[in-house]
Amino acid sequence: RAQLLFYILPIFSCYCSELRKKQGRQVQHLRRVGSCPMATRCQFENSNDVGVFAKLTNAYCLVALGGSENFYSVFEAELADHIPVVKTSIAGTRLVGRLTVGNKNGLLVPNTTTDQELQHIRNSLPDEVVVQRIDERLSALGNCIACNDYVALVHPDVDKETEEIIADVLGVEVFRQSIAGNVLVGSFACFTNQGGVVHPQTSVEDLDELSSLLQVPLVAGTTNRGSDVIGAGLIANDWSAFCGLDTTATELSVIESIMKLRDSQPSKIVSEMRASLVDSMV
Repeated sequence: RAQLLFYILPIFSCYCSELRKKQGRQVQHLRRVGSCPMATRCQFENSNDVGVFAKLTNAYCLVALGGSENFYSVFEAELADHIPVVKTSIAGTRLVGRLTVGNKNGLLVPNTTTDQELQHIRNSLPDEVVVQRIDERLSALGNCIACNDYVALVHPDVDKETEEIIADVLGVEVFRQSIAGNVLVGSFACFTNQGGVVHPQTSVEDLDELSSLLQVPLVAGTTNRGSDVIGAGLIANDWSAFCGLDTTATELSVIESIMKLRDSQPSKIVSEMRASLVDSMV
C-alpha cells in the first residue's frame, strides 16, 4: 500500500496542478471577455509621464527601449492580441512619445532618427503604415502635433512643407491651432476618433471650436492628480488608454467617459464622479 501511494501521489499532485492552471486560464479568459475596456494606470521607471515614453494608435504601439519589463508587459497584455507592440528608441533617446506622431495610416519621425531605428520600425509595423522621416525645425513632433485618424492640430509655426507631409502621410485634415493659449498642441491635448481631453483652462468657446474641427466630443481635464500636460500623462486609441499611476479615480472617470472606453453616457458622469470621490477618500 505504501508503494502504491508512492507512485500515485506525484501523479495526483500533477493532475491537481494542471487543473488549477486550467481553471486560472478560464477565469482569466472570462475576466478579459466579460470586462469593459478601461484606462490602465502605469509608470515608466517611477515616471508617471507615460505619454513621453510610448506612442499608441489604432494600428501599432511604440514603447521606449530600456524600460522595466513591467512597463512593456502592461502594454503587451492589453494590446498584443490586436496590434504590434514595438520596443524602439528615437534619435538614441527613449522619448518615443514626444518625438513621433502617428495614426493608423502612418508614422512621422524627426530627421535625427537613425537609419537603424527607421529600418527597425518599418520592419515591425504593418505594411499599410507609412513611416517617414521629416526635416522639421520643431523636431519634437509629439509636442507640436496632435492627431487622430482624420484630423491633425499642429503648432502655428510648423513649416508649410511639413504641413503637406502630415496631410499626405497621415491622411488627415490639418489645422494650425493653439490650446488655452499654448502652441504645443500635442502636449496639451489627447484625442481619438471617439473623444478627447484638453488643457483644463481651455475656454468653453475654444472647446466648441476644437470639437467642431475634430468632430468628436472634448472635455477640459487633467491627469496625474492635477497635471495639465495631458499629452504626457495620457495615451489612448479607440478601445484602450494608459495613464500615469498618480491619475485619480475622478480623472479616470472623465477619461473613460469622454473616450467611450466603457458603456458610460456623459449624463452619468456626475454620479460616477461622486462615487469615485468617495472611493478615493476611503
